[in-house]
Amino acid sequence: MIIFLIVIVLIVIWGLVGYNALVRKKNSVEGAWAQIDVQLKRRFDLIPNLVETVKGYAKHEKEVFEEVTKARNMVTQARNTEERIDAENQLGGVLGRLIAVAESYPDLKANQNFLQLQQELSSTENSIERVRRNYNDKVMSYRAAIRQFPTLILARLFNFSEEPYFEAQAEERENVRVKF
Repeated sequence: MIIFLIVIVLIVIWGLVGYNALVRKKNSVEGAWAQIDVQLKRRFDLIPNLVETVKGYAKHEKEVFEEVTKARNMVTQARNTEERIDAENQLGGVLGRLIAVAESYPDLKANQNFLQLQQELSSTENSIERVRRNYNDKVMSYRAAIRQFPTLILARLFNFSEEPYFEAQAEERENVRVKF
């Protein structure tokens, strides 16, 4: 009778320890998923804002560059001296505005903003990749626990079900394209 009680107590202890281990693994999977969600939200919020910021800077510079190009074309298309002088004056005025913009806003350089956008995109994608990998590691550990004997018994008894791996879709395997 004492041996029977000891066996029952050991089974109950094993059940409690095994159940708690499965709960910890399940919570670990859920926490890892929450980290993916945070990074995806970051990408969702960050990328469009960065794109719009860069577009705003590029648009501002684009207008000045278009004016410079237009004035330069007027210089090359001038048919006589008067037209050439007028065109050169216009070009000088536009170049003066371009220099004033550059002096007033030294950080307003499209190439720097595009580099920043590229860096932020890369950083965000790397963060997403890291948390996806962490999540998949947690899922692998959890899946192993619910498939292995004897915790398999507890997993089935308490309805611990498999969690899916985070796998890239076909379109995600292609390079990220940002279009303006």
